[in-house]
Amino acid sequence: MSVANDEENPKASIEVELNWYNFLVQQASVYGIAAGYCVSASLLSIINKWAIMKFPYPGALTALQYFTSAAGVFVCGRFKFIEHDRLDLLTMWKFLPAAIIFYLSLFTNSELLLHANVDTFIVFRSVVPIFVAVGETLFLHQPWPSLKTWLSLGTIFGGSVLYVLTDYQFTFMAYSWALAYLLSMSIDFVYIKHVVMTIGLNTWGLVLYNNLEALMLFPLELLIMGELKKIKHEITDESDWYSFGVILPVGLSCLFGLAISFFGFSCRRAISATGFTVLGIVNKLLTVVINLVIWDKHSTFVGTVGLLVCMLGGVLYQQSTSKNPKAAQEVKAQEADEEQEKLLEMQSNSETSRNEKQVTDSQEGK
Repeated sequence: MSVANDEENPKASIEVELNWYNFLVQQASVYGIAAGYCVSASLLSIINKWAIMKFPYPGALTALQYFTSAAGVFVCGRFKFIEHDRLDLLTMWKFLPAAIIFYLSLFTNSELLLHANVDTFIVFRSVVPIFVAVGETLFLHQPWPSLKTWLSLGTIFGGSVLYVLTDYQFTFMAYSWALAYLLSMSIDFVYIKHVVMTIGLNTWGLVLYNNLEALMLFPLELLIMGELKKIKHEITDESDWYSFGVILPVGLSCLFGLAISFFGFSCRRAISATGFTVLGIVNKLLTVVINLVIWDKHSTFVGTVGLLVCMLGGVLYQQSTSKNPKAAQEVKAQEADEEQEKLLEMQSNSETSRNEKQVTDSQEGK
């Protein structure tokens, strides 16, 4: 008996140790993914601002970011690290309008960061849900937002007005690009949701198609905005645009753009929607703090208060639009009941038709 117990106890202890080891590895991976998302998301706006100051060509910088993201997804797919949809010409044609809007949203993003500070970018990014809520109702046939949602959107609007009124760096050029960014992002959010619901691509397929097709639009932007002439002029003048001081922020901007895609999607799978929302809030707070610490390109104290009010409105908005788990279960139960009723109805119809056929056959036999 004692020998048998001695043999079983080591096995049990080994299983316990393995379970603890697997648990610790799983927790470490979750925290690592969350930390990676926080770092990449909080630093991305600031690194983009740094990159556009050193390399003042928004179209070229945006194209480099598209290339890095598309190449990263393609290479990871080849090595089976991720799965993405295969490229198809018909799907690319269907996805083209979404890619154009996506290109405009990132291009106006770069122009906004070139002409304004990071705080202005965060404020106008926070205002986007107001226009998205209206767009979803008008074009995607979603119900109008609830009173609680409207109150949160009103909080965002109030904070943005407070920020704009106290912005000492206000310029017509900066706010023109801010309005263009706001318009393109609002259309992008609504239209991308329509594409996701109808085109049938998986997550990494959307990233690949989005970035690859947007990259193909870059030559057109070079001609329209005249960046090609500017770049040629810089090359002939032998400026330092290819020096380490320029390559470093541009390279980091491209890598962080790819990193936020990877960590963002991984984070959505690893943690709950509430946890992902909390991380988003932490990211914005970190961006504001880092922006205040590293340089003087930020708003006044009152403007910062307006920015924080916008972020508070964003938190309230996310809470008001998150579905109650109990309500979601009730909806699923209702859908299951409706499906069961349809099956029973189909079954009764088939039995009725079978009985009618039997009656008909018996009458013909007579």
